[in-house]
Amino acid sequence: MAFPVNIAEKRPFFQLTAAQLRFIALAAMLLDHLWATVIPGNQWLNYIGRLAFPIFAFQIAEGFLHTSHFRRYVWRLLLFACLSEIPFNLMYASSIIYPFHQNVMFTLLLGLLAIGAIHRARRQKTKQAYIAGAAGLLLACAAAGFGMTDYGAKGVLTVVMFYCLRGFPLARAGQIIAMVLLNMVFFQGLYVPVEFLGHTFEVQTQGIAVLALPLIWLYRGEKGGGGKALQYGSYAFYPVHMLVLDLIRSMV
Repeated sequence: MAFPVNIAEKRPFFQLTAAQLRFIALAAMLLDHLWATVIPGNQWLNYIGRLAFPIFAFQIAEGFLHTSHFRRYVWRLLLFACLSEIPFNLMYASSIIYPFHQNVMFTLLLGLLAIGAIHRARRQKTKQAYIAGAAGLLLACAAAGFGMTDYGAKGVLTVVMFYCLRGFPLARAGQIIAMVLLNMVFFQGLYVPVEFLGHTFEVQTQGIAVLALPLIWLYRGEKGGGGKALQYGSYAFYPVHMLVLDLIRSMV
């Protein structure tokens, strides 16, 4: 399942491991959720939080290309997506049951399934396989959209984008274009007014997610420390921190 590693010709003066990238994404996510729960009004927390999802999406694509147990990877994401749903509902809607918005682990799971279908098509290189790969992508996007998962179909496409552009010439330019389209052109969300040369422009808040790319480009294929403990700990951090934040909110 190996693809050529997307490494620049010159090694950078500074680089990030997979573990360090994961810590950055977890910290950004925590700040965003603090803004949404116990520290409202501090908009800068939300801005930093926009960096989290692209890093998680990138690591799903990287994880797929390095895993030797795809089905186990799928079941692990499904397990933590299900475990996270009630904590997500409590944090997002203060309700145990909230069918109108599902947690981001489902989005990442659907992204993983989509790139699994595309990878199978690229490997088999038959008409039927390409049709099945396209159908798998469309079904994953539809499931995210109709299932109202966090980031929806655009989140699934973000995972797919990192997979499809990996190792290709001009991959970084393609990533910038895709991120701008997915997070600024096609994304509907909060806007912030920006003054420039005496004029006021409205900038899509989600567009800050594009700034995650320089962090991702500093990754050079090294795992870093932590191993399985970090992997499962980061999965567990998602539902646990949401439960803690909801508890704190109920006490203040």
